[in-house]
Amino acid sequence: MTAETVAMTRILADFIASFDRQKIPETAYRHAKVAFIDWLAVTYGGKDDPLVEKLITVARLMGGNVQATLIGREMKTDVSHATLVNGACSHALDYDDTMVSFFGHPSVTLFPSLLALSEWKALGGEELLTAYLIGLQAGGTIGRCAGLEHYMAGWHATSTLGHLASAAACSRLLGLDEKQTVHALGIAGTQSSGLKRVFGTMCKPFHAGRASQSGLIAALLASDGFTSAEDILEGPHGFFAILKGKVEPQFLELLGLGWDVETISQKYHASCHATHSPLEAAVKIVKENQIAIPDIARITVYSSQMALDASGKPAPETGSEGKFSIPYCVANAIITGETGNQAFTDGKVQDPKTRELMDRITVELDSSKTALEATVQVKTKAGNSFEVDSDILQQIPPLEIKQDRIRKKFMDLAGPFVGGRKADELIRMIEELQDFKSMKELISHL
Repeated sequence: MTAETVAMTRILADFIASFDRQKIPETAYRHAKVAFIDWLAVTYGGKDDPLVEKLITVARLMGGNVQATLIGREMKTDVSHATLVNGACSHALDYDDTMVSFFGHPSVTLFPSLLALSEWKALGGEELLTAYLIGLQAGGTIGRCAGLEHYMAGWHATSTLGHLASAAACSRLLGLDEKQTVHALGIAGTQSSGLKRVFGTMCKPFHAGRASQSGLIAALLASDGFTSAEDILEGPHGFFAILKGKVEPQFLELLGLGWDVETISQKYHASCHATHSPLEAAVKIVKENQIAIPDIARITVYSSQMALDASGKPAPETGSEGKFSIPYCVANAIITGETGNQAFTDGKVQDPKTRELMDRITVELDSSKTALEATVQVKTKAGNSFEVDSDILQQIPPLEIKQDRIRKKFMDLAGPFVGGRKADELIRMIEELQDFKSMKELISHL
């Protein structure tokens, strides 16, 4: 079997439509529930972002059937706009999970469409989690084939891959057969778009919501016999031919043998993941060596081209831009130690003390680095030099530690809105999600 002869779209569709749920290990479901708690946390956290209000205004203007809930608001709208709003809301803080094979943020493209569909169709928790795991695996497989070349070409993989992942997950949730799923992937694939040029603007969160929405629409259309190309991934002028990448048969052979959900990396800093390795390394050096801020002569961060493209803004002016600035994230983390959402306001980014330290921070390309790894060197005015390597994607904690950290993150982001007691109750409900016969039971508490 060669790459040229592999019908990748059809192989994926067969996996999506027919993979036996009983073959998915219980551990994968536990990871999926942690991912859901994390997604819900960042959705609550982003609910009041100005871009969300603008999307809700459009939803009201367009009207539609009342089908699905907008999280954190006493409002329902049609299933399509609920997906768009909740998806954009959950990516507004850039505090959501990432995955290496996805080259971006998978859960914000999957849970919004799945939750809206589950509420509308009164589907159960186990069905939602299974569809999430299947959609995530499909998206990760496509991402491995798209490769770094796809991301480096300027495509925002969260969006491009998210269209296809959402279509895969929604197809599974709706029970589409293989042929319908092939068409759903085709419908989603021809819509796949999203440019990194808009990072730091309202369009980046919009990408997540739009990807989730497009995948949902693709699955609904396919369920009604709407057709598309049956080789959207591998065909001439298809996804890989135009957006970079190629069929890699070895990745298709792994379908169902392992679960990408176990490699998802949740965020503990509310900024682009490319800033995490540098800021953690810098803070470690300063703390362990008890270096006073006035004694720092120079901080040099060595990063990959991928990280520089995503987070190389040297002089951000707004809180949103600060999320994509390695110099700001490093300086702020050293000075304040606060890397949650409170750190990314216009005032914090423009703080004179932070700007002064940023002037002593240089970010340089290290061509030996390919992803989010970084080397940080701190030189003191006394002539001492300290260096630490960090790779946030290789420092994923065990499941039990993840669970504890994400519970705390949920309490921090959702607690102020719903109250501590209700936040704790929601966590317990999600940890028992497979027992829910209808997701409406959970949604009524959101």
